[in-house]
Amino acid sequence: MKELIDRRQWIKCAGAAALGAVSLGVRGPARAAASPSRLDVRDPAAVKLGYVENAAEVDARKYPGYVRGSSCANCMQLQGKDGDAYRPCALFPGKLVATAGWCSGWTAEM
Repeated sequence: MKELIDRRQWIKCAGAAALGAVSLGVRGPARAAASPSRLDVRDPAAVKLGYVENAAEVDARKYPGYVRGSSCANCMQLQGKDGDAYRPCALFPGKLVATAGWCSGWTAEM
C-alpha cells in the first residue's frame, strides 16, 4: 500500500508552511508579549510626516495644514484607550505616539 505522502513531499510542504508563516508575520510568544516602543521624532517615518511630541512645537509655516488645537488626542488615526499619554497610531504601526503630539497625517475625528 502506498503512503499518502512520502517524506520528501512532507519536508517540502513543511518548509513552504514555515516560509509562509514567516512572510505573514507570525510571531512567537516572546515577541507577542513585547510592548510597542514610543515613536522617536528622528524616525524616518516621523520626520517625513513632521511628527512632534508636543503640538505646540509645530512649525505652522512649514505645515500650513496644521489647525490650532489639533493633536494626536483628537485625530482619527489614534488608537488604544483614552487616558494613556502614549497610544498606538494607524500611521506608525508598532509604535506609540504622544497624545499631545501632532503630525501632518492628522485627520479630524468624526
